[in-house]
Amino acid sequence: MTTTGHIRGRIDSVTPNPIDVYVGERIKLRRKLLGLSQSNCAKKLGLTFQQVQKYEKGINRISASRLWDISCALGVSMDYFFEHMDKQISDLSPAALNTGQPFDNKNKYMDPMSSNEMLQLVMNYRRCKKFCPKIAASLFKLMSDAGKVGTFFPYADDEK
Repeated sequence: MTTTGHIRGRIDSVTPNPIDVYVGERIKLRRKLLGLSQSNCAKKLGLTFQQVQKYEKGINRISASRLWDISCALGVSMDYFFEHMDKQISDLSPAALNTGQPFDNKNKYMDPMSSNEMLQLVMNYRRCKKFCPKIAASLFKLMSDAGKVGTFFPYADDEK
């Protein structure tokens, strides 16, 4: 086993590891989906909002016990933080950096909830449901029906 002298899994002495950045982005995404501010999230975890901010940017690495706390506070499994990670990112794990041998990650599917458009859609729906439940129910039905491709888009299969 050869070591390339990487510092604690970082690309260099100051750049966060892309996996830490990815996990931080997933934390931020889930926090926003729940409508939590960094301050409110920090209170749930017994941290400062600055610490949450550093986790979300990947600046500070997250221990396993802290990630467990975060998963409980955000109501997701531990898998949530790593699912759908691109191979390019997973190939930069600390072990891969230090040994030159990345782990095999066959996950090529991207999480549709990672787009800003989907995040806005979910946040707006939650707001609508809170203040206008009847409209939210109608929107939900419309989207459910639209998702059944043939209902509104009889020629949608032609696009494949």
